[in-house]
Amino acid sequence: MRWDVVSWAAIALLLFAAEALAPGAFMLWMGFAAVAVFLGVLLIPGIPLLAQVATFIVLSFVSIQIYRQWFRGNARQSDKPLLNRRAEQLIGLVAPLDQAIVGGRGRVKLGDAYWVVQGPDLPAGTAVRVIAVDGMTLKVQEA
Repeated sequence: MRWDVVSWAAIALLLFAAEALAPGAFMLWMGFAAVAVFLGVLLIPGIPLLAQVATFIVLSFVSIQIYRQWFRGNARQSDKPLLNRRAEQLIGLVAPLDQAIVGGRGRVKLGDAYWVVQGPDLPAGTAVRVIAVDGMTLKVQEA
């Protein structure tokens, strides 16, 4: 039994299994590099261990770069880019201040939620427009 062939097959399978448990495509491409080294040592006996490891490292680097350039860069753009960015969805909305802005901070009700707002001092009831978001704080200006 050739231990180098068995070892590279086991490494490839372990990398594929690890990718299945923690998806992200990183280990998948290293698994492809391990398969290439496996095929190399299977077809060409007597390759020194150092050359096998060096080949694996180089192929891993190259395959990950191929993934990053071609596959990850061509990801489909979402038709709803703000889907999980609730605060950013509010930019442009106009609503009356629920609580006056004093010292640069106040409160507004948008939908069923109250939001902390930041902007120039204004009395309660003044219509304000959301112009930006800073974390969970809405930046507003008088509408």
